[in-house]
Amino acid sequence: MNYFNYKRRPTINVPVGNVYMGGSYPVVIQTMTNTNTLDTEASVAQCERIIESGADLIRLTTQGVREANNLREIHQQLRDKGYSTPLSADIHFNPRAAHVAATIAEKVRINPGNYVDKQKTFAEVEYNDEEYALELQKIREKVIPFLDICKEHGAAVRIGVNHGSLSDRIMTRYGDTPAGMVESCMEFLRIAIDENFTDIVISMKASNTLLMTKAVRLLVYTMDKENIHFPLHLGVTEAGNGDDGRMKSAVGIGALLSDGMGDTIRVSLSEDPEAEVPVAKKLVEYVANREGHEAINAELYPGFSPFAMDKRETKSVWNVGGEHLPVVISDRSKISDMSINPHFIPDYIYVGERIPENFKKGMKSIVDFENWEDKVDNFPMFTINSIEEIKNCNARAKFLKLSYPDLTDELVSFLKESSDVVVILTTDHLNRVGEQRAFFHKLLIEECAIPVVLHQSYNEDDAEDIQIKGGVDFGTLLLDGFGNGIMMSNEGKIDINDMDAYSFGLLQAARARTSKTEFISCPGCGRTLFDLQTTVALIQKHFSHLKHLKIGVMGCIVNGVGEMADADYGYVGAEHGKISLYRKKLLVEKNIPQAEAVERLIQLIKDHGDWVEPS
Repeated sequence: MNYFNYKRRPTINVPVGNVYMGGSYPVVIQTMTNTNTLDTEASVAQCERIIESGADLIRLTTQGVREANNLREIHQQLRDKGYSTPLSADIHFNPRAAHVAATIAEKVRINPGNYVDKQKTFAEVEYNDEEYALELQKIREKVIPFLDICKEHGAAVRIGVNHGSLSDRIMTRYGDTPAGMVESCMEFLRIAIDENFTDIVISMKASNTLLMTKAVRLLVYTMDKENIHFPLHLGVTEAGNGDDGRMKSAVGIGALLSDGMGDTIRVSLSEDPEAEVPVAKKLVEYVANREGHEAINAELYPGFSPFAMDKRETKSVWNVGGEHLPVVISDRSKISDMSINPHFIPDYIYVGERIPENFKKGMKSIVDFENWEDKVDNFPMFTINSIEEIKNCNARAKFLKLSYPDLTDELVSFLKESSDVVVILTTDHLNRVGEQRAFFHKLLIEECAIPVVLHQSYNEDDAEDIQIKGGVDFGTLLLDGFGNGIMMSNEGKIDINDMDAYSFGLLQAARARTSKTEFISCPGCGRTLFDLQTTVALIQKHFSHLKHLKIGVMGCIVNGVGEMADADYGYVGAEHGKISLYRKKLLVEKNIPQAEAVERLIQLIKDHGDWVEPS
C-alpha cells in the first residue's frame, strides 16, 4: 500500500445479488434494519425507506430459524414491489439459522466469535496445541456444511469479526489485540479457501477506532502474505448518535478509506437506519474525490509500523508536544466572536493580525508576528516567508505555519535545532492526508522531534459535512500517531463554539484526548430489547456531566459486554422490560425493571466513588 498516494486496494470481486463488492466496483453503502424480523410489515416498510435513502444492501437480524424462514416473505414482498436490493442475514450463535438464511438471502454474515465457540464468559481457558487443534476441527465441521449450502444457492458470506465478541479461546491465546481479531477471521477464511469458496467479504469492527484500524491493516497484511485479497466491509461498532457518532465513524472508516481499503461500509448510528446512509455516502465521496490527484513524492520511514499503537515522540514546547495532551487551537482570525463554550475551552485562540479588545482574559492568544507583543500568554505566528524573523524573536513559544513542499533540508536542520518552535502543518493538496503523512515521515527519517499541530481549512455551512471531512483529515493522522494538536479553520456559517466542540470531539474519537463522557451505544437491530433512541437520550441526559467516564448502552448481550469492555459502566438489555448493569466486564445487577434502571445505575456509580453532582 502507498500511504501517500491514494489508490483503491485491488481485491477479487464478490457478487451479492445484483451488486458486486470489490476494488473494481464503487464502494457499496449498506445499513441494517432495527425491526423485529418476524414482523414482516414493519421490516418491509423499513427496507423501503432504507432503499429510498440510497442504500445498496440491507442486513436483517436473523437470530433464529423462525426469523431466517421469515426472510423469505420479506424478500418476496420487496421483489413484488419492484425492489432488487440484496438482503443480508445477520447470524450469531445459531448455525441452523445460517443454513436456512443461505437458501434465501443474497448474503449471510457470520461472527467467528460465536458461530461455533461458546458464548463469551471472559474466562481464561488454556489449551495445549492438541486441544486447540481439536477446537479448530470443531469449527471446520460446523462451517463446511454452511459453505456447501451457500455454494448451492449462490449466497455470499461475510466473515464479520467483532472485537466485542472474540471467543474466550482466542482471548486466552492472543489477548485483547488486533492479532486476536485477525486470527479469529483467518481460522474461518482458511477453511473457506480449502473448500474453494471465495464469495467472501470480511469485516473487522470495534468501537475503539485505534484498535479497529490497526486490526484491519494487520488483516490485509496477513492476507497479502498468503496471496489472498478479499473485499473489506468497514464500520465502527457502537459509534453512538448525533455529532459524536458521525465523527467517530468518519475517523475510523475514513482512515481506512484513506489507505485505499474498504469495498462496502456501514455507518452505525443509534438513529433510524435510513439516517446512516447519507452520512456513509458523503464519507465515501469525500475520500474518492482524491482519485487521480497530483502525485506526492515521499519516502516511508523504515521504522513505521501501520499496526503499532505508538505515537510519534516529540520535544515539549511550552504546553505542546512531549507528554502533553494534544492542544486545540481555535481559529478566529476572520471573525469577531470571542465567546467561549465553558465545556470546550480551546488551549489557544488564533486571532490573526491583532488581539481584539473583547478577547477573553486568561486565554492564550496567537497573533501574526508583525503585530506580536511580548505579553503573558501571547504567542507569535510565523510563515515560511518570515523564517528569518523567527530566529530573532524572544517569545517562549513560536508557531510556524508550513506545508510539505516547504520542507527543505535547510528548514529541517533549523527545526531540529529549535527548542521553542511549534509547526502548524497546513495543506491545500487534493490528498490532504497523503501530503501531511509525507511531512511526518520526512521528520521521522531526519530524526526531527519538533511538535506539530495539524491544520485544515474548510468552507462549510453544514455541521455534518465538516464533521465528516474533519474526521477523515484529522483522524487519519491522529490514528497514525501523528499530531500534537489540531486547528480547524472554517469560512462557512458554523458557529465558532461548535467548531471548538467538534475539534475536541475529533480528538476523542481518535483516542487522543478525552473531554466529555463517551457513550458507547449500539445502532439497534431486531435483537434490541428496548427503545434504543429514547433510552440513549435518557442515559445521556443523566450521565453526560461525568466527563471522566465511558458508559455503554447496549440493546442486547450479543456484543454488549465485549464492546463495553472499554467502558466503565454498562446498561444492557437482558429481556423485554429488563436491564442488566455492568461495571466494566462484571455483571453487577441482573434483570432490573427498566423503570428502575437509571436510578440503579446512578447508585452503582456512586457506590464505586465515580459520581459527581451535575453543576
